[in-house]
Amino acid sequence: MTAAEQETRLRELLMQHPFLTRDLAHVEALKLPHWCISAGYIRNYVWDCLHGKEQPTPLNDVDVLYYDAADLSEDREKRCEKQLIEACPHYRWSVKNQARMHQKSNLRPYKSVKDAMKHWPETATAVGVTLDKEGQLEIIAPHGLNDLFGLLVRQSRYFGDRSYFLSRIERKRWLEIWPKLIVVD
Repeated sequence: MTAAEQETRLRELLMQHPFLTRDLAHVEALKLPHWCISAGYIRNYVWDCLHGKEQPTPLNDVDVLYYDAADLSEDREKRCEKQLIEACPHYRWSVKNQARMHQKSNLRPYKSVKDAMKHWPETATAVGVTLDKEGQLEIIAPHGLNDLFGLLVRQSRYFGDRSYFLSRIERKRWLEIWPKLIVVD
């Protein structure tokens, strides 16, 4: 599939997600700048679909990213998490301003949500979805969608800790949950 075909396919899959529209509306209501729902929410759903699973794999949390260099307070993140929990209590919400997340990894400041995501351990996890001004799905995927659709677990070239990458795969039991996955060296 071409990159455009992969984006179309991802949109088609996401439109079948039973809760995506609701969850996007809850996050959009926070009025965060440059936001998306990302990581396991998208990755797990796609991998479940590609494995033919009838029941979704339970989520550890729902990652909401945004980018606001003018307000680096954790307070705002916590307030947003509280609002999301009140609106949708069956999820554990995690809201993080990517303008401050470089501090945890001792890297240079990130320029955007997309820039921050490219530094995540796996390429297939670095996929997010937001709504554009017309309310249409917009895909954020700094590494593209090949690995997500190819069921490839590949370490991002921007993430340097191989042992952490491998321990994440084991700790999260990905190869048990999705046996068609291939870990790329």
